[in-house]
Formats: sequence, structure tokens, C-alpha cells
Amino acid sequence: MYERLSNIFPDKGLEKLHKANILLAGVGGVGSFCFETLIRSGILNITIIDFDVYENSNLNRQLHSKESNIGKKKVAVLKKEALSINKNLNIKVIDAFIGENSNIDITGYDYIIDAVDNINAKCYLIAKALENNQKIICAMGIAKRKEPSKVKVTTLDKTFGDPLAKKLRYELKKRNIKDKIKVVFSEEKPLASKTLSSYMAVTAYAGILLADTVIKDIINE
Repeated sequence: MYERLSNIFPDKGLEKLHKANILLAGVGGVGSFCFETLIRSGILNITIIDFDVYENSNLNRQLHSKESNIGKKKVAVLKKEALSINKNLNIKVIDAFIGENSNIDITGYDYIIDAVDNINAKCYLIAKALENNQKIICAMGIAKRKEPSKVKVTTLDKTFGDPLAKKLRYELKKRNIKDKIKVVFSEEKPLASKTLSSYMAVTAYAGILLADTVIKDIINE
């Protein structure tokens, strides 16, 4: 199924992707598109973590969310869908909530992708990744935005206008974590509204950009 990628990723690029082992935390709006891009682009070994089920509010932006999946576990649905695309995938699922006191083993992965929206979960993943000398990339706030072109890859210290990124910087500083953390964030100022809102074009682009960054990093190692 990867014949159309062989010329795009030459010089053993596909081989590197096939051998890589990825951990993806969070398979919602951003994470689901990240996941789909990874498995269709040569990643064969992947573990996904999420505790949530599909809800009606997910239908406007989350890949694989449909009325027939309402109430079903996201990790279970994504695994089934992924294996229908490529039966040779080595996909593992962890149905769990990530918190500050989690005891999830994240060792053994070449890359950790954080697509969760919980600050404590992000701090946990970052701290563990740094402790184990693993690569990590984190998604920042994507909701309440409407311009996909404003989504960029940078480091956490260079983000601006993002309340989630600001909070994460504060929490990491309290934990004396000063490393430059690679992130995907939007330069667009979020809407000044308390109403929950998300636009699929933005969440999808952020997820694809997460995956693309990881793919290119693995190939260029």
C-alpha cells in the first residue's frame, strides 16, 4: 500500500518509518487526524491512549466520529478502522486517563505525540519523555480558531496569545523544566467566547502537521 510513497521517502525513509514505534496520547479532533496520517504514511507500530467515548459534539470535527459510534470508546473504534486499512499494523490501545499521578509506561517509544487538552497530562508526558531522553511534540490550543494557515510548528517558549501554552509554561516552570519543547500551535488569537467551538479545518490541519513533523524527523534522523 506504500508504493506511492517510495519515491517521496527514498533512501530507506519508509524502512525507518516501518521500524519506528510511536505513542499517541489523545485521539480526539487533533489526535484522530494525526493518527490517520501516521498509519497511512508508513508507521506500523503505534500505541494510542484515550479514555473517552464518542459524543454528539464530536461529529463536526473528529475523524471516525459518526452517529453509529456514539457511546463507543475512541481507541477501540480507531483500532478497528486502522486494521481495516492495514491488517499488518501493530497497534496497541490504552484505555486510560492521563493525570499527574499516572503510572503509564511510556518507555520504548521513539516518539511521543501529545494531543491531549489536559495540563497535568501534558506535564506528565513531557516530564517522562525528558526523563527517558525521548522525543516529544505537543499540541497547544486549537479550539476557537478558524484559520488553518495560522497553525505552525515552534517551541513552547516562542508561543504567544495561547492560554493553554501560557498555562503549560507556568506549570513546567514550577517543575523546574526548562527544556525547549516542540509544539504545534496557532498564531491566531482564540475567539473571546465562553462557548465551546471548534472548526474541523483547523483541528485536522493541526493533527496532520503533528504527524508530518514526526514523520520528517524520523526520516531525517
